[in-house]
Amino acid sequence: MMATNVVGLIPAAGLGSRLSPIPCSKELFPVGFEPHPEHGEPHPKVVSQYLLEHMQRAGARQVYVILRKGKWDIPDYYGDGSQLGLQLAYLIMQRPYGSPYTLDQAYTFVRQQRVVFGFPDILFEPQNAFEQLLQKQEKTQADVVLGCFKVPNPQKWDMVELEENGEVKTIFPKPATSNLAYGWAIACWGPRFTEFMHSFLKGEEARLHTSGKEFSVGEVVQAAIHHGLLVLSVSFDEGSCLDVGTPEDLQKAIRTLS
Repeated sequence: MMATNVVGLIPAAGLGSRLSPIPCSKELFPVGFEPHPEHGEPHPKVVSQYLLEHMQRAGARQVYVILRKGKWDIPDYYGDGSQLGLQLAYLIMQRPYGSPYTLDQAYTFVRQQRVVFGFPDILFEPQNAFEQLLQKQEKTQADVVLGCFKVPNPQKWDMVELEENGEVKTIFPKPATSNLAYGWAIACWGPRFTEFMHSFLKGEEARLHTSGKEFSVGEVVQAAIHHGLLVLSVSFDEGSCLDVGTPEDLQKAIRTLS
């Protein structure tokens, strides 16, 4: 069952430095194939389309993509999104302090909505992952629900310590080593977390400006836990996720999907 009042939120302001140099924004790198809409022959499918299709299946009709200046190839490629059954809007990132600030650029537009969130260079399964997160949020009234996957390389992920009931106890951003099994890759959240993130980031901006540090989304979710917001999880033990932002994992994705 598709959820209502859901919008998608995608940060696409990164430099793609781990893959540099490449001839396009990393979000448009071809990974796999799909039938061409006109003649049906195999046609290259770009990596971010997988995330957009996940969001569309979950009931999001409006998706906000936040860019940095210069990444005009993304709106040029997707246009208004109608070919995917979506309404795409593009916003420009203003504050260079990490993904949460990129997401906060959409605050005015999403503050009353339920948000589904993912990174455009992470491929994941199952196909109904977002639906499962939204159903759990609706059932429990959690502020945030994280989609968690068993990952082999903890240093590449935000690892999560979970209670038996699925409540997220602690998030450890990209630890050098970890005994934890699950990293989080996708999320949904409600207006309470959007408001918390907006206020929290406002309070931290001066310090980040001085230090040059950047925040990750996981660090903001951890701050929300510390401030008493309810963060739950859905663990996809039979699912998979792959960050294609590095050459070796991009190669793995191309082999798998081609």
